[in-house]
Amino acid sequence: MATVNQLPDALLVKNYIAGDEQSLAILIERHQSKIYGFIYSKIADRDVTDDVFQDTFIKVIKTLKSNSYNEEGKFLPWVMRIAHNLVVDHFRRNKKMPMQRETEEYSIFSYISDNSMNVEGRMITDQVESDLQRLLEELPADQKEVLVMRMYQDMSFKEIAESTGVSINTALGRMRYALMNLRKVIEKNQIILTN
Repeated sequence: MATVNQLPDALLVKNYIAGDEQSLAILIERHQSKIYGFIYSKIADRDVTDDVFQDTFIKVIKTLKSNSYNEEGKFLPWVMRIAHNLVVDHFRRNKKMPMQRETEEYSIFSYISDNSMNVEGRMITDQVESDLQRLLEELPADQKEVLVMRMYQDMSFKEIAESTGVSINTALGRMRYALMNLRKVIEKNQIILTN
């Protein structure tokens, strides 16, 4: 017979929901270093990491106690997702601008600037984009496809490889050749792609 410490996560979750508090302690102890390490790798502050780790398990307990946990044998990924969401929440909260009152030394207008482009800037940007589109048309189809997926669709090389049915190395190679070919055409035609 397996000892309590050897029970699978799913059974420990079930036991905890049924009222066995010790099962939760075993789950926390079992996954503590992985979850804590994940949070710390994102936040890099021990005190904040402690808080987020604690909040993670408070949320886990509330969900389990409310019987809204959907057991699919994926306890750890579920907890990691909760931890990830709480890390994101932490950064969102801390990016908010501190409340400031208008004084002689401080004006809100010192923080606000008009970054919108003037007509000339828009024309130059449009021309650069038009030139770039023409350059892309000169690339071989496979190189163009990888470059567009990477630069315009923000896909990872893994996603590109899966989407195009080639290996990651082939996708990387196509990107490298696309950039080399673009540089050659830019230098040959002395095109300036800056605004």
